[in-house]
Amino acid sequence: MDDATLYLEGARPVLRFERVLPRPPEAVWRSLTDREELAGWFPSAIAAGGTEPWAAGAPLTFTFPGAEGPAPTGEVLESDRPRLLAYTWDGEALRFELSPRPDGGTHLVFSYRATPGTAALNAAGWQVCLAKLTDGPARAPAWQPLFDGYVAAFEPLLGPQEGPPASVGRER
Repeated sequence: MDDATLYLEGARPVLRFERVLPRPPEAVWRSLTDREELAGWFPSAIAAGGTEPWAAGAPLTFTFPGAEGPAPTGEVLESDRPRLLAYTWDGEALRFELSPRPDGGTHLVFSYRATPGTAALNAAGWQVCLAKLTDGPARAPAWQPLFDGYVAAFEPLLGPQEGPPASVGRER
């Protein structure tokens, strides 16, 4: 199933996605950590610093083309190549769990700890991003219908949902 599953950790919504990728975990790990491969599916560039980039405790900087102001930052929380990568991004938490499949592919479980008012926005965005990772950019779904569906599903539980910033437009 492509849609996010929503659950709560206290008052914080967590979005959970599962995907099957035809590539082995080591190749998927490169897609999660290699700057060039990230550019094909992730919403920003990520610079991993420190003496051991992508090791627990390494600082991260997220850069968006043309963005003004300071770049969002984060930190690697957990890293067990090629099975687990977890990090923060400007106060949010992302977790990628990779398991090998008998067919040589990878079972990916991605979770994202959001804020209540941005759960629909982030669910739609991550669904598009994960489709790019799984199937390639040409097969990614349109953002707006996903967002509208998540708003309808999440508002009864989480309250009003924020839309994209005006600078982003309505379609991502």
